[in-house]
Amino acid sequence: MLGSIDPVRRDDTAFLVLATWISRGVYDDLLAGLGDGVATGLDVGLGESGTDSVFRRSFSALVMAECLRRNNKLDLLPPDRVYAWGDRLAGWLLAEQDLRGIVPGKGWAHAVAHGADALAALAGTPGIRAPELTVLLDVIADRVLAPTQQALVEGELDRLASATLEILRRDLVPLTVAEPWVARLAVQASAFEPGVPAFHAQAFLRSVNLQLTLANPRPAIRADLLLGLNEALRTTNAEYLGPR
Repeated sequence: MLGSIDPVRRDDTAFLVLATWISRGVYDDLLAGLGDGVATGLDVGLGESGTDSVFRRSFSALVMAECLRRNNKLDLLPPDRVYAWGDRLAGWLLAEQDLRGIVPGKGWAHAVAHGADALAALAGTPGIRAPELTVLLDVIADRVLAPTQQALVEGELDRLASATLEILRRDLVPLTVAEPWVARLAVQASAFEPGVPAFHAQAFLRSVNLQLTLANPRPAIRADLLLGLNEALRTTNAEYLGPR
């Protein structure tokens, strides 16, 4: 049912029931097996675009996010299982070709947004440390910068920015890693060059800047990182800002 093209069956029944049961602890003794089983859905039709297989992949990622959040509360899973799920999620998100947001008559596909939610949940796992968090930042940047003709305009970039904040809030990624990461995105973030990747990078950096400025709790490197973000946005939006 997670792959149903009927949004009522998929969103309001299959996903909602699973998410509720997971949050209430119904699957606590079976969480590893549940997550492993759901993870197989990430491979169904991977590489396709414009087909209904996207719903199975996308909502499998969303259920895995619920499993990870439950584990973050109670530490139910061994670290190697969490790492394995992280590998599966990251590999799928980077390989996903169907970037549609809402599909007329069938509801939300939202693969990138759901992938971002899963990465955010993964970032909250206590056993995930600085090396793994750095990899997650790179996965997010790779997804933002991936060549594509499909523009992400249904909140996906905001969700990726929110996942970024979850990573930074762990206060394990140093500024010496975060600043080059911003610089890598800024190279592609022209507000004036045509092309979807440039638009994605610009919109993503703006969202990270906004969330880092306003959201709580605040990462320890917030003040210094905001300086770098502001400079990146000032440089890539110079024609809008007037003489310095």
